[in-house]
Amino acid sequence: MPQTVVITGANRGIGLALARLYAKRGDRVIGACRKSSPELQAVAAQVIEGIDVGTESGAAALAKALGDTQIDLLINNAGILRRESLDEMNVESIREQFAVNALGPLLVTHALLRNLHQGSKLAFVTSRMGSIADNTSGSRYGYRMSKAALNMAAVSLAHDLQPRGIPVAILHPGFVQTDMVGGSGDISADTAAERLAARIDGLNLENSGTFWHSNGDVLPW
Repeated sequence: MPQTVVITGANRGIGLALARLYAKRGDRVIGACRKSSPELQAVAAQVIEGIDVGTESGAAALAKALGDTQIDLLINNAGILRRESLDEMNVESIREQFAVNALGPLLVTHALLRNLHQGSKLAFVTSRMGSIADNTSGSRYGYRMSKAALNMAAVSLAHDLQPRGIPVAILHPGFVQTDMVGGSGDISADTAAERLAARIDGLNLENSGTFWHSNGDVLPW
């Protein structure tokens, strides 16, 4: 049966690849983004522009645009990457990443709770760079810290949404060839989307709150 899939940051990269994948499956894709793209317009049933997930007003605008639409799958994908180091610190950049990467997905999820139902699925595209145990190289303070905070929020949501019958996936896509990393990476966005969708397909209340690599490996915290 076709489902309604809402994807944030759907205008390019992994979000666009996910939009294409679910549209090809026959699902109704609703793409949320700050600025749309012709590629997203070609695949999404509905595009909601002007959504800055890092603000309360952005989350509220998304909720208003969706109205009473029931969501079967919500993918919190929108995120940003900046490049601070110990010698080149940028506090504003760190704050921006916290707003978009950590607080944003929580704001969106909270704003759309009434659109979710028992059996809905919730997915967060995070990063293994948010793993404390996996940090072997340092630097990238804002990105690492914001993704670690996102992981914590997602685990809390997994517990809080368990009684409502809504499982939560916490997903590292892999090193993906996107604009965010300047086109470097070892897998394409399409491959990442296929792997992420496979993890979401296997999501249930028993494995809710697990931190997965898109290849199926369970990642350390």
